[in-house]
Formats: sequence, C-alpha cells, structure tokens
Amino acid sequence: MKAFVTGVCGQLGHDVMDELASRGYEAVGSDILSSADNGYPYLQLDITDSAAVDKVITEVKPDIVIHCAAWTAVDAAEDEENKPKVKAINVDGTQNIANVCKKLDCKMIYISTDYVFDGQGTEPWQPDCKDYAPQNVYGQSKLDGELTVANTLVKYFIVRIAWVFGVNGKNFIKTMINVGKTHDEVRVVCDQIGTPTYTFDLARLLVDMAETEKYGYYHATNEGGYISWYDFTVEIYKQAGMSTKVVPITTAEYGLSKAKRPFNSRLDKSKLVENGFKPLPAWQDALARYLKEI
Repeated sequence: MKAFVTGVCGQLGHDVMDELASRGYEAVGSDILSSADNGYPYLQLDITDSAAVDKVITEVKPDIVIHCAAWTAVDAAEDEENKPKVKAINVDGTQNIANVCKKLDCKMIYISTDYVFDGQGTEPWQPDCKDYAPQNVYGQSKLDGELTVANTLVKYFIVRIAWVFGVNGKNFIKTMINVGKTHDEVRVVCDQIGTPTYTFDLARLLVDMAETEKYGYYHATNEGGYISWYDFTVEIYKQAGMSTKVVPITTAEYGLSKAKRPFNSRLDKSKLVENGFKPLPAWQDALARYLKEI
C-alpha cells in the first residue's frame, strides 16, 4: 500500500506518517510549508490549487490519500476576512483531493468533527446520523467537506473526531500545563461534554482502516467515558503532579469564544467494533502516555 498524507506538519498528519512507516508502507507527506523536517518523503502542496493537487497526487499514484490538512482555528474562522480561506481549505481543497482520488480510483480518508452536529442534547451522535446543524463557520466547512467526499467518491472513510491532542502542535493539554505553571487557580467549563482523541492512537486506527474496504462514516475518540473539559483538566493536573486548583464554570460564565461551542460532543463509536476495528484505548491511559512524550 502506498499512501499520500496531507497536513503532515500538524498533530495528526505527523503521527499518521510515523504509523505508516512503522508498518513498512511507502508514504509521501505534504503540507503548505516549503519543507518538513521529519525524515519522510515530502512534497509542498497548497490543497486550494486544484491543478497542483491533480499534478502532485497523480504523479505519486497512491492507493490511498489520508487527508489531515484543514483550517482548524475555530474562533478565527468566524472573522469575515477568514471565511473565504476557511471555505477554500476545508471545502474546495477537499473537493480537489476527492476529484483526483476519483480519477485514480484510490481510497480517501477524510477527517471530520463533531461540530457538524448542533451540539445539543445528551445522546451520543451516531456516525450515520444525517441531522446536521453546524453552529459555527468551522463546523459548516467541515460538513461541506464531508459532503464533497461522499458525493464524489465510493471508496471513502469519513472519520469524525473531537478534542484532539498530539505531540506535534498546540493543544488543550499543553495550554493547561503552561497556564497551571503560572496560576494557582484556573476556571474551566464543565457543561461541554465529550471525549479526547490522542492522535498517536487515532493514527493506528486510520491505517487499520486504510488496509480494508469497510468504507463509510465512523466516529473515533479515545474510550474511557464521556467527560467535561473541567474533568479533563483535573486529570491533567493530577497526572502531571501539579497542584493548580480547577474551578468549574459554565460556558456562559466563560464567555470568551467567538464561535459557538457544542455542549454535546458525545460520539458513539460502536460502529468501529461492529466493523472489526480495534477501539482507541481509554483517554486516561492516552493522557499518561502523552505526558511522558512531552
């Protein structure tokens, strides 16, 4: 199997390249940066340039494209000047990649998000649920990206994730540890519920999927039960051996986000097991392994 991976300078793309290499697969990474210092074959690629996408991927001739590149700055996506860029990357860029995959008859994995739903209620979202109602610009762009893939291809995996953390990049855990070093007390929202996703664990699952033809929509976060950001922070400080006090507050009390955040990020992952895939380990275990890495 030969893979082409977009967004390899980000948290997930970096780990996907590592996982592919560990299994002996040939993989070519890409990102918008001129170079990537990770020791793997790398091609600079702007996914919003349809001609470049066609040329680069056609020359690589992959069996699968694992599309990790995305605009992920949720609050910045709400700014009027950024909206065209968000669409260009998350929607048009995804369409460009799907078009080449169709031409080459190769598989595609598209990484999506719980933000495609309205984030209300308490029932876990099902992967094949079509009750879409994104509450912010980022969520709408990721939904539109999903639809371009599903409407263009037959050989696709759409994998929704949430609360992502990895070694290669910024994330909630790194932020909380840095804040905890300079503050005796932090206030964290307790009414947004979901589960974290460790990119190291997710990368393994994505390559597992790539080895099959069990196409469709999936949800993939770590196991270990649904929690709030407050619960997550308490466990981060506990495992990191930090004494910072964590105070639970509501989203309304926090009030700093431009983009509306989902209260219900619970994702039902039972379809993974039903299709023979190994679930991700518990988030508590993932956190412990991650803290050792950083």
